[in-house]
Amino acid sequence: MVKDDIVALLPDLRAFARFMCREREAADDLVQNTVLAALDKQAQFEPGTNLKGWLFTIMRNRFYSDLRAQRRRPTAIEDVSATPVAAADNPEATLELRELSSALWKLSPQAREALILVGAGGFSYEEAARLCDCSVGTLKARVSRARKLLADKMR
Repeated sequence: MVKDDIVALLPDLRAFARFMCREREAADDLVQNTVLAALDKQAQFEPGTNLKGWLFTIMRNRFYSDLRAQRRRPTAIEDVSATPVAAADNPEATLELRELSSALWKLSPQAREALILVGAGGFSYEEAARLCDCSVGTLKARVSRARKLLADKMR
């Protein structure tokens, strides 16, 4: 059943949403809206195809659609104090997580998205390229540039 499979993918959806939205509440809203849209359109899902890819595509499209809508509305002052989860047993790891988070957010949205899909999301270059609606070569270039920029910023 598609509903059970969606529930199993909630941690992956939430993780991807956190990288896209940066704020926990906004990420939770994005996941909720993605699941509602997926359930509403579950008849369009072809059994045997990549459910995770289908859900990530819905989430990505919804995120950019919401982003365009927000640009038309007045915005509140951004909360720069959003920090990643702390590693309680290792203060040095907490500092490294903050540095990594800061460096990730300095990447372009396309580079960050490509890196997260391939590096953390477990998608192949081909799957990620389909999700991002670009060629495999373009996606590979984005991931390569993102990795290089991230490595340079983490030095």
